[in-house]
Amino acid sequence: MPPFPSTSRRVLVSGASRGLGRALARAFAANGDRVAVHFGSRRAEAEETLASLEGSGHLLTGGDLTTPEGAKAVADAAAEGLGGIDVLVNNAAVNTPHPLDGTAYEDWAAAWQQHVCVNLLATANLSHLAAHRMIAQGTGGRIVNVGSRGAFRGEPDHPAYGATKAAVHALGQSLAVHLAPHGIAVASVAPGFFATERVAHRLSGAEGEAIVAQSPFGRVAQPEEIAEGVLWLASPAAEWASGTVLDLNGASYLRT
Repeated sequence: MPPFPSTSRRVLVSGASRGLGRALARAFAANGDRVAVHFGSRRAEAEETLASLEGSGHLLTGGDLTTPEGAKAVADAAAEGLGGIDVLVNNAAVNTPHPLDGTAYEDWAAAWQQHVCVNLLATANLSHLAAHRMIAQGTGGRIVNVGSRGAFRGEPDHPAYGATKAAVHALGQSLAVHLAPHGIAVASVAPGFFATERVAHRLSGAEGEAIVAQSPFGRVAQPEEIAEGVLWLASPAAEWASGTVLDLNGASYLRT
């Protein structure tokens, strides 16, 4: 099998309109790769992401990942626009609070449905679609999933988030074993708290102090730090890390 490409790779990043997704797209573009910037409903922000990328040959691909048909349309558009897919980063996710004791049953059921569709099924479907293209290309590939520290320590106010991220980790390990004969490495990152527009309001006051105190570094991560871990796992040098779940939490949660 020819070696996995090391330059100008074709990269699909899901959920790349802002936050970590934007940092991921920028990291791959700065690395010399061509990036398909996926967005669900935030087209204007996705266009800002696209405009901020170094290099050329990048593109937008919008679509609803909560259905198999939507995921296929996104993967097809990315592959057509880039001429193939060498790297898939499964970043799209939802994380809305739904504590059991304060959530009506109908809202609880709806929250679980949404989290499973976006966090888990979209990851599984995009992985299938991208991996089949990588196999057909015959040059290997990389799939990196964005999981969470919450998969290990629990998420009492966001239980569906913690559960689906644990499932994403398990999915990645299953695919790592299955896809290795094709030269495709699969790994996940498990970030702790990191600063984005979506959670900026939580970093002020007593709650912010408590969040910052979780890490002995006395701060939270920046999205670019998480993106660097993903970029390495997607690199040709990281093949032997296939199957790993890389903790990126600033020593805020240590597991054995």
